[in-house]
Amino acid sequence: MRRLVLLCLLCLTYFGYGQKHIEQIQNEIDKTVWKPFQKAFETLDGEALNATYGDEVLRVTPQGIDTENAFKSANLKRFEQSREDGISITLDFWFDSRRTNETTSYEVGFYRIGFTAKEGETDYSYGQFHIVLKKMEGQWKIIQDWDTATINGNSITAADFAKKSILKF
Repeated sequence: MRRLVLLCLLCLTYFGYGQKHIEQIQNEIDKTVWKPFQKAFETLDGEALNATYGDEVLRVTPQGIDTENAFKSANLKRFEQSREDGISITLDFWFDSRRTNETTSYEVGFYRIGFTAKEGETDYSYGQFHIVLKKMEGQWKIIQDWDTATINGNSITAADFAKKSILKF
């Protein structure tokens, strides 16, 4: 009986350590990827946004599949155009699911992007993302980026986004 109790305690300690370790890795990802990602969006810094991605990225959107990193030059152009047009951007998001180990993290969540024109009017777009991050040469980078504005043919709305609290870094 004592051995069984000891074995149970060892298992609980191991699994508790494992979860704490995963949370530490996710906190590292938050600091080194998600916080800079959000800041890059909100400061319209395309180069900083692109720096959160790996050298080879699979990007999938409703417009198609990009395996040539064309989205990176599009980021630069889009943010430049927003600056010229006097548009500011806010990005909020939250995670629905995160599966992480030492070298890979698969993260699913919902986002809201606010586009505010010079006149002060803000339009929002909502979506869901699926991101794969990989730790390469000691740094976490996005290597797969999939997002959509619909689920099962239904548009993602403010009500969908409001199901959880936004992340604060």
